[in-house]
Amino acid sequence: MGNPDRRLVVVANRLPVQMDEAGQWETSPGGLVSALAPLLKGRGGAWVGWPGSAGFDPGEFQVDGIDQVAVPLSAEDEDGFYHGFSNATLWPLYHDGVRPPEFHRTWWASYVEVNRRFAGKAASIAGRGDLVWVHDYQLQLVPAMLRALRPDVRIGFFLHIPFPPVELFSRLPWRSAITEGLLGADVVAFQTRKDAQNFAASARRFGGATGPDWRRLSHDGRVVRVDRMPIGIDVAGFHALATSDEVRRIAGDLRRHTGNPRKLVLGVDRLDYTKGIDVRLRAFQTVLERESLGPEDVQFLQIAVPSREAVPLYQETREEVERLVGQINGENARAGRPAVHYLYRSVDPEDLVGAYLAADVMMVTPLRDGMNLVAKEYVVSRVDETGVLILSEFAGASEQLGQALLVNPHDVDQMAATLVRALEMDEAEQRRRMRALRRVVTSSDVFDWAEKCLSMLVEE
Repeated sequence: MGNPDRRLVVVANRLPVQMDEAGQWETSPGGLVSALAPLLKGRGGAWVGWPGSAGFDPGEFQVDGIDQVAVPLSAEDEDGFYHGFSNATLWPLYHDGVRPPEFHRTWWASYVEVNRRFAGKAASIAGRGDLVWVHDYQLQLVPAMLRALRPDVRIGFFLHIPFPPVELFSRLPWRSAITEGLLGADVVAFQTRKDAQNFAASARRFGGATGPDWRRLSHDGRVVRVDRMPIGIDVAGFHALATSDEVRRIAGDLRRHTGNPRKLVLGVDRLDYTKGIDVRLRAFQTVLERESLGPEDVQFLQIAVPSREAVPLYQETREEVERLVGQINGENARAGRPAVHYLYRSVDPEDLVGAYLAADVMMVTPLRDGMNLVAKEYVVSRVDETGVLILSEFAGASEQLGQALLVNPHDVDQMAATLVRALEMDEAEQRRRMRALRRVVTSSDVFDWAEKCLSMLVEE
């Protein structure tokens, strides 16, 4: 993997640590943190990020052998940079404009200033020739800003969400600045081939890049490598949970508490308007109406993890989802036996995998998604090779998981028909499809992904 003496500096919106109830720092849960922590410890390195609270500046400190370098944000920064430009401009635009993005010059000014702050902090701690790996849509200007400060370091960038087609991206008033910011990296990587090709098209049109194909772009006298690097999950970790006695007990309890329906359908999402939870519920409602099924035949469990609760658009999404849940139950529930079980809360890993084991059908149907790791988590958790995955063709995971039942999440009738097919699928077909899906997901986990990305970055 190249020169092992090169330190790794990760730059991301959030630090990989959080404070526990006793006020002590602890490592945050999550696949990205668990994948990068061993690399940071092995090479020696640092993580640059926001500590998560406005006005809080813990400075530089160490947790689990990793240097934590805080970038403080004021309440105004949080409003303009994070809630504003990152999540009300870029997030909807990059997710196919499923909600209208807002373009405000004050938000853009905040985004530029905060990106400059992140770049400056990374430049101040990186050693000569170190590897600096920048992550996600909040920090797209950092690569070029960092290169201007430290041309001696190797810079990588990974986008975890989709990159839009040029026709959508062109709506952004600051499209040239964004593409030039990303072209400051040596390597720019994406979840899917289509995302990478979309970026290359925009880089040529708005960033002045040239090159014979989308994988290698010439810009400002340098070659910028572009590639797809689909992220994986902690396969061993999910397998261990799925085979544990405790998680199996949780799965059995969940089936009993739902009244042991003939089939249980599951959805697990952040409560975000891009996830299409409302359309999924309408598809389930359609199945109940057309097939004359009751809650003894099929039930739906929707786990909705709270997200950006202070944002009005997310409040509206929650209200619509909960209205639909009430309507479906009002029309189809029996006394003590709802048709839809709705949980609006975070769940721990044991309960999550227990739900994966209990569910006969998993519906992962976002309107647009960079990857969607829930689909991969369900597949790895199905150690008996049964179960059916219904997957949106607009999730990045669909590029790899072709043996799922692929659907257009904008088409309620197609989703309803596909759900009926999943509920009626015989065990032989379930096993054939799930076996193929498991081969794909287990062939490359999140640790392989991190190693491959860094290997690409050290190639000069």
